[in-house]
Amino acid sequence: MATCPPYPTRPHTHAHTQPHWWQRTWVRYGALITLLALSGLVILALVREQTGTRGFLVGLGLAVLPVPLLMAAFRWLDRVEPGPWRNLLFCFAWGACAAALIAIVANSFATRWIATATADPAGADTLGATVIAPVVEESAKAAAVLLVFLFRRRDFTGIVDGVVIAGVTATGFAFTENILYLGNAFGTDQLTGGSGITSVTAATFFVRIVMSPFAHPLFTVLTGIGFGLAALSAGRHRLRRALLPLSGLLLAMGVHALWNGSAAFGEYGFFAVYAAFMVPSFGLLTWLVIWTRQRELGTVRAELPVYVVAGWLAPTEPYALGSMRARRIARRHALRHAGKEAARAVAQYEAYATSLAFLRQRGRRGRAGADFAVRERELLNALWHRRDVARPALDYAARATAPPVPVAARPWAHPYGAAYGTAYGPAHPAAAPTPYAAPAAYSPHTAQAAYVPYSPPSPYRP
Repeated sequence: MATCPPYPTRPHTHAHTQPHWWQRTWVRYGALITLLALSGLVILALVREQTGTRGFLVGLGLAVLPVPLLMAAFRWLDRVEPGPWRNLLFCFAWGACAAALIAIVANSFATRWIATATADPAGADTLGATVIAPVVEESAKAAAVLLVFLFRRRDFTGIVDGVVIAGVTATGFAFTENILYLGNAFGTDQLTGGSGITSVTAATFFVRIVMSPFAHPLFTVLTGIGFGLAALSAGRHRLRRALLPLSGLLLAMGVHALWNGSAAFGEYGFFAVYAAFMVPSFGLLTWLVIWTRQRELGTVRAELPVYVVAGWLAPTEPYALGSMRARRIARRHALRHAGKEAARAVAQYEAYATSLAFLRQRGRRGRAGADFAVRERELLNALWHRRDVARPALDYAARATAPPVPVAARPWAHPYGAAYGTAYGPAHPAAAPTPYAAPAAYSPHTAQAAYVPYSPPSPYRP
């Protein structure tokens, strides 16, 4: 693993020296930002036109309330291997701007066309809410997940990544949709004189913000799970990799349709669907994601000891990196003793080490790409450059969170020796080992550590 060059070598040809203008990074980023900005301006104008300025401001103030909580929840799920913030910003902007614009335009056009063709506006509204809206909205939100899956494949490695990306996209979509619904409700109250807890605004706020802020994230998370399972599938199973995201998308559409159609099930249909289906589904998905998160920590503890054998990591690091509590203690220790830069370096060290563990797991299972050796070397170099700051903090965290080791008293010890301070008490525990220090001549560029073809069992307990 340490003998490969840091970058792949390839013959220098004119075909690779000057990429086409549309292949340049700044062109792609500029086009994406322009698209999202234009979508945002258009959706802003459409929502303001429907709700009015006062309704828009009221809807905006109320709709923003659940956003920090949902974003914090998804970021917490992503703490094992944190993804780049730019991916989350893109997903939220896509959901709030592009997906919302597609949904408003497509739903309105389809509903009007059906109403004109059937001469039944009420039936067209019901069909639009239960059939058209789920298909259009879930497809528009799934586009963001697909783009990250295709163009940020290195950041999309499993179920948790799919859940986080899909959930953040749906949070942005629900934010814009809530502005529209709450703004229209406020406009209705202005016309009818409603106020207080009996107003339409209060009822809409209770249903959409209090009872079901997780509704849209719950739907789209099913699509994200499909993409996450596809990311875990072996490269040769192309049909499975294509069917899993499609199955997740269809399931998301079905659950969305059931939720939208709950109002047609009678007076208490909404509450019946909410209690019998939505809440259990939310609990089940929450358990699944947390269980997957714990499995990821187990992967870190199982895969990193091989790098201890090769000399890249300290012996205590797999245990510390495989515990979220130890990670948090390490960052706080670095912040307390060396400042914010040191804490940031420790957080980066933890993220790189986790990516290294997942990379090795994919390589051991035959799912790594052709750039496995290059990516491994990049991660090892990133760890090596932060070792001086991160290792003391992780060593401290490992000792602070290690389970107590019972020390047996010597056979001749007095039973009350420890209490009275005599010399016959239990033997004093051995001093903690000194922090790991690499040989002076050892560096990522001169090391010749052999690659271990299998991962030995971890000597640490979770």
